[in-house]
Amino acid sequence: MRKRLFLAALAAIVGTATAIAQQIAVVSEGGGTNVFQTLTEAIEGASDGSVIYLPGGGFQIDDSVKITKRLTIIGIGHKAKNENVDGNTTIVGNLFFNEGASGSSVMGCFLSGNVFIGEDGTSVNNVVIKYCNLNGVTVKNSLCSSTFINQNYIRGECDFAWADCNITNNVCNALNTINGGKIVNNLIIHGGAPFSNVNNSTIVNNVSIYIGGSLPGGSWYQFNNNIVSGNMRTIKGWGEDPICIEGINLNTVFTKYNGGAISPASDFHFTEEYQQYSDCGIYGGTGFSDGQLPPVPFIVAKSIPEQTDAAGNLNIKIRVKAGE
Repeated sequence: MRKRLFLAALAAIVGTATAIAQQIAVVSEGGGTNVFQTLTEAIEGASDGSVIYLPGGGFQIDDSVKITKRLTIIGIGHKAKNENVDGNTTIVGNLFFNEGASGSSVMGCFLSGNVFIGEDGTSVNNVVIKYCNLNGVTVKNSLCSSTFINQNYIRGECDFAWADCNITNNVCNALNTINGGKIVNNLIIHGGAPFSNVNNSTIVNNVSIYIGGSLPGGSWYQFNNNIVSGNMRTIKGWGEDPICIEGINLNTVFTKYNGGAISPASDFHFTEEYQQYSDCGIYGGTGFSDGQLPPVPFIVAKSIPEQTDAAGNLNIKIRVKAGE
């Protein structure tokens, strides 16, 4: 599957190399490629199961646009230091995955807004959000199951409407109203309680940094091997014997704590002194990609002449590299 995705993406890159900037390639499940000028046109014109490849640049989308089919939206990354010569992918607005969009995903993008999953009374399942920098994730109702959120920077709060979800290896803010989910290997930075109303869920190997006085809310959850910084009352809410770093200068815990900024400018690798806890935090478990690049090719060098040679040929040279 990964090889097929790589070849489709490479065909899209080569097929649109001479097009003007910010054209969007949409590759169908059958391998056909169409080109669109805007993200709205790409979403509306894509068939179910298509992959939308967003180049570097900014793409606006209005809240009236709803995704009602299975789509994969892939940007080329959001970090300031990106090997792609075309820069980063930014989506200005929100993404709405509504009924019919089960199995969709978004990867490698900076979103100014949120990802919304589901509508009132409808289920949207198995949505994947990966390698993104976004404001938050909102699941609209408990009928939406198996939302996968992995290796993102989530700047604001998330609300999951009592749905189950898998939240792993993210740098994030508060996580609220989860039922039957997994909260594993995250770095949770929040000024109050790191989450509220989390029931019947597994909460292990996280690092939680917060200064408020609220206990984690909810019931029937399993706490294990979490590192916690907070006052003693809140630390006791993390179950038996959490690893306490209260009162410790966090600049000595992380390579670049950066005031707790949820940003790629921070570096949340543990310093040598805290390597004994390497199973906790974002680099434990399945790990965290510092490059934040989806597993598709991206352009590291290109040469496109302004005119053809004497024989009428346009000698295009493109060098690509696979994401992580």
